[in-house]
Amino acid sequence: MINKELLDPKSIVVVGASNDTGKPGGKVLKNIISNSYQGALYVVNPNDKLVQGIPSHAACKDLPNVDLALIAVSAKFVEEVISTLAKQKSCKAFIIFSSGFGEIGNEGKELEKRCVEIVNSVGGTLIGPNCIGVITPFYKGVFAGPIPVYNPKGCECVSASGATLVFIMEQALTSGLTFSNIFSVGNSAQMGIEDILEYWDKTYDPETSSSIKLLYMEEIRNPQKFLKHARSLVIKGCRIAAIKSGSTDDGSRAVSSHTGSLAGSDMAVSALFRKAGVVRCYSRIELVYVAAIFTHKRLKGKRIAIITHAGGPGVMLTDILTKGGMQVPKIEGPKATELLSKLFHGSSVSNPIDFLATGTAEQLGTILDFVDSELDDIDGSVVVFGTTGMWSVNNVYEMLHEKMNTCKKPIFPILPSVIQAADEVSHFQAHGRVNFKDEVSFGYVLSRVYRTAKPYHTNALAEVDLGSIRSTIENATDGYLTHEQIEKLFKASNIPIAPQRVASHPDQAIKFAIELGFPLVMKVIGPLHKSDVGGVKLNVQNLENVNENYKLLMQIEGANGVLFQKMISGIEVFIGAKKEAGFGHLILCGLGGIFVEIFKDISAGLIPLSEEECLTMIRRLKSYKIIQGARGKEGIDEQLIVQTLLRLSALLQAAPEIEEMDINPLMGNSKSLIAVDVRIRINGKNAVI
Repeated sequence: MINKELLDPKSIVVVGASNDTGKPGGKVLKNIISNSYQGALYVVNPNDKLVQGIPSHAACKDLPNVDLALIAVSAKFVEEVISTLAKQKSCKAFIIFSSGFGEIGNEGKELEKRCVEIVNSVGGTLIGPNCIGVITPFYKGVFAGPIPVYNPKGCECVSASGATLVFIMEQALTSGLTFSNIFSVGNSAQMGIEDILEYWDKTYDPETSSSIKLLYMEEIRNPQKFLKHARSLVIKGCRIAAIKSGSTDDGSRAVSSHTGSLAGSDMAVSALFRKAGVVRCYSRIELVYVAAIFTHKRLKGKRIAIITHAGGPGVMLTDILTKGGMQVPKIEGPKATELLSKLFHGSSVSNPIDFLATGTAEQLGTILDFVDSELDDIDGSVVVFGTTGMWSVNNVYEMLHEKMNTCKKPIFPILPSVIQAADEVSHFQAHGRVNFKDEVSFGYVLSRVYRTAKPYHTNALAEVDLGSIRSTIENATDGYLTHEQIEKLFKASNIPIAPQRVASHPDQAIKFAIELGFPLVMKVIGPLHKSDVGGVKLNVQNLENVNENYKLLMQIEGANGVLFQKMISGIEVFIGAKKEAGFGHLILCGLGGIFVEIFKDISAGLIPLSEEECLTMIRRLKSYKIIQGARGKEGIDEQLIVQTLLRLSALLQAAPEIEEMDINPLMGNSKSLIAVDVRIRINGKNAVI
């Protein structure tokens, strides 16, 4: 856990301090001195007696007791430094700038491990190694990057990469964003991003704490811990944006199901973020734009008024907002006429509202007041206003600032003239305002922020027969379950499954065909992709067809039986599940057939699923209109899909041994949803109940 010695140290030692500010030990010392640290400050440098005006100690053993150590020496000396400070000098907080640890291989990992053990033995906190440091209200313990003016309500930030953190701050500061606590955790030998989230969660005070949290992650070491504390913070009123880099799976994983080929760790990350209410970003610019949106009043709907004096940006912003699922409603009728009468001839108010290059600050104020009080079908405004350099726009930006204070609906300022209106933008930001520079980037990000739901409420689990599920699983061997075992699991979970029989002899084929009745579907057992090898025979109408098809199917390479089912009509639905290391089970859903095979139109969620989460998964599908019913064709009752997902979620919680599951397809209509083809693979060794 983060301790007080790290956050508010009464004494700091810089080990490896230097007079050369081009070195980490020199730069961090300069930053601490320049930013008026009020505690006792010590330095260790065996070669200089005076470092930046501070008397130097030759070795750590010569120091008095100290709270926090900033370590900027070669990795091979770090263990000894930590040992001396922890055991002899009562030091409880350590920031290791040095590289040469876990990032270079096993030897470095062992050194890292030993350092952590020493720190843990005294109940201390360790940040790093291989990081750029920490900023708190009490000291600026970083050796790189801009040092932002501290604002207790500014953004709190944690990053696995020091350089990326520097670039994020540079981008953010030019937009007017401010910062409070900043953590660069590097290798996260002891304290990782999940631990910082836990600290923020446990110490959050809505009156004094920052409500904006920004994360840059290269791995999620403890997804459940991340979910617990990120979700808790969002419920408390925080807003979190995060980059998780490494967003492509390497494609080398062995898969034996459709779900295995579709699911992956990156899909699990996105599902985790959605479950926690975290906005996922894919670049520094996106992260900064999301943070900037967080500083404005919350947008309560998706209907936007675009106000500009330049036609092009308004059109581009309209396009990107519409593509993102937002709305730019047309303004017409008496209201439009009334607003137009207040503007110069040639203006347009249909939305975008274009009040021309000659439009005045007063006209902007009039438009914003009108949108705020007269247009009930508008939820917020975006103002795009720059300059060609012919005149100052300071009065326009002052009006914008005033209306952002007085209007009830949010107003988002896009100020594109970063050179010709640099002074005016700077003055605008001096009021505490945050602005955007590009309308398309803004529109793309606003859409994503609006679509990010609050954490879902957890429903009670669907009722399943736990005893029957456990008995079936515990009596099964690792690998693929038999069709009889699958039927037992689905019956215990109240998931309808089509009656089926598996024949391994021609006489059985005839018997099962008579029992089930015609028309039938016959499928080869053994090959994974049955359709690709001609392993599915539909609409089998008589016993002669049964004999003929049985012979053909058993001749397919790898065939070890034939599955018989009563033929069921409807829309094909795909549902699958895969256990993702650390994350738990990921459930996928979509339409079957080409929608999953070619278009990969799927949604994913991590168990346990809630009803609201299931609905969101279904409605996020591009093929959702087919589920609703399209062009006069019957759709599927989406509540049937919801209930199937909830029951599957409960089954997976009861049977963590399940590694992969394909239900492809289920056949659905307005009255029923029945599983037709199911494959389940279990692995008891990886079960955690």
